[in-house]
Amino acid sequence: MKERNNNYTDQAAVLARALPHIQQYQGKTIVVKYGGNAMIRTDLKAAVMQDVILMSCIGIRTILVHGGGPEIEAMLHVLGKESRFVRGLRYTDAETMEIVQMVLCGKVNKNIVSLIQQQGGRAIGICGIDGGLLQAKRLGTEDEDLGLVGEIETVDTSVLEGILHSRAIPVVSPVALGIGDAAGHALNINADMAAARIALALGAEKLLLMTDVPGLLRDVHDPDSLINVITNTELAALKKEGIVSKGMIPKMDCCSLALEGGVKKVHIIDGRVPHALLIALFTHEEIGTMIETG
Repeated sequence: MKERNNNYTDQAAVLARALPHIQQYQGKTIVVKYGGNAMIRTDLKAAVMQDVILMSCIGIRTILVHGGGPEIEAMLHVLGKESRFVRGLRYTDAETMEIVQMVLCGKVNKNIVSLIQQQGGRAIGICGIDGGLLQAKRLGTEDEDLGLVGEIETVDTSVLEGILHSRAIPVVSPVALGIGDAAGHALNINADMAAARIALALGAEKLLLMTDVPGLLRDVHDPDSLINVITNTELAALKKEGIVSKGMIPKMDCCSLALEGGVKKVHIIDGRVPHALLIALFTHEEIGTMIETG
């Protein structure tokens, strides 16, 4: 009996320790970029859905922006179409854009919405084209053709505000409405950048980017070199030193954009850790890399 009572006390203590964090974020906006292994492994998918539902239930205005690279790659393989990347971005011709739109806005988006609903939450899936949420111009140049890859120009937050007002979780596919010389076309948007621009437009308290690495490492070969907290200024210095390189550069650019635009904190977390979102938000545990203004 005593052991059982101690267990109850321990559980209650965990909830009590979470209270200040809950109060800190209640009523605030948090944007989550969902991708990587957390979208593939069944146990991790369930954990993420539970996390975002809990966030929404305690009054956090939660927006989920998802990727879907592996699913796109699998469909391209089935159709016998090879992928090509330029500066880490998928070259997107008209045929590939149709596949991106079908996979992201159709299969992946609706599967996520379904998972949230199965766990007892309420979600509404949209893509950047819906309601003109995301409008973008072509990102490529004459010297560097990226096809139908876009750079977001405007974010119409009224669509998201309407969903949030209904107490549902917006689930956003990073496909935008083309403008300028891309008018009439859908454009493929990097999911990290879409999440950053949405966080910026909504004046989010925090942007959480889920990855398949522990966070920002001083040495990519040494997990123990994880940087737990860093300022935007220090991050820029690491980029100059070459410590931030290759695939981490676009992600760090998104972080800088969000912070410079008014988002208070950006947190890169390891999506391979079950319930990483709850750990990052409601505990003092050092998980991933927190990037702050300064």
